Amino acid sequence: MKKLLIGFIAVFGLLLLSNCTAQTKVPENTKREWMLVEFQDFSKELMMSNKANLNLTDQNEPGKFSANMGCNNMFGSANFNADGTVKFSQIGSTMMFCDKAMDLESAFAKALPTMTNYKIEGHYLTLSNASGNKMKFVAADWD
Repeated sequence: MKKLLIGFIAVFGLLLLSNCTAQTKVPENTKREWMLVEFQDFSKELMMSNKANLNLTDQNEPGKFSANMGCNNMFGSANFNADGTVKFSQIGSTMMFCDKAMDLESAFAKALPTMTNYKIEGHYLTLSNASGNKMKFVAADWD
């Protein structure tokens, strides 16, 4: 009986420890609306006229994002870690056709889930992946 009780306590302790995760504090300065300014061969003028943006300010659902490249609304999960890694998942979008925004929107939607690293320098957010592809954003509230 004593061995059974010790075994139960040991298993319970291991299960308890396995459910503990370190809480990492994600930098508050990621929680902004970001305007896309550099991406592939698209011009900055096109991105600005389309108001291409990535919004990470959803206080009701932390870890969620929305984005718009000039036509459809995109949404999903964005998990930023203190070690500079990021994961975009569960990405969805509305499905309208907009002649002038579709190329940028398609390229962005294809590239976003591949972005695995982020860096914030001043008012700039850069997303990148292992292949060297990058997206650069500027904070929308920065003049």
